[in-house]
Amino acid sequence: MSLFGEFKQFALRGNVMDLAVGVVIGAAFGKIVTALVDQIIMPPIGLLVGGVDFSAWKWVLKDAVNGKGEVAIGIGGFINTIIQFVIVAFAIFLVIKLMNRLIKKQEAAPAAPAAEVVLLSEIRDLLKK
Repeated sequence: MSLFGEFKQFALRGNVMDLAVGVVIGAAFGKIVTALVDQIIMPPIGLLVGGVDFSAWKWVLKDAVNGKGEVAIGIGGFINTIIQFVIVAFAIFLVIKLMNRLIKKQEAAPAAPAAEVVLLSEIRDLLKK
């Protein structure tokens, strides 16, 4: 089999396609969470803390000199990223919990025994009497 044929077989396998769909949906979900944190969650928190804009919050280590940029640690961006991570982790937790609940329901419902097994059980019970 040629290299292209092997790659085609690998790429069109079900697991790879599921993974690709998951990555695309995850990227879109990440953008939604970023917008949620930056535009909705952080402004009220900044207002409560005293009007701090967290996205611009930084510790300046060295001011800008002679056209060279300042050296600063961006605390606000880090805090935003932590909040985004917590939201994504919680959403994934809820999805996994829902999936586990659905799997348990499927396992809990045993299949009905075949007609032959029921008939043989009835014959056995009659013979015992």
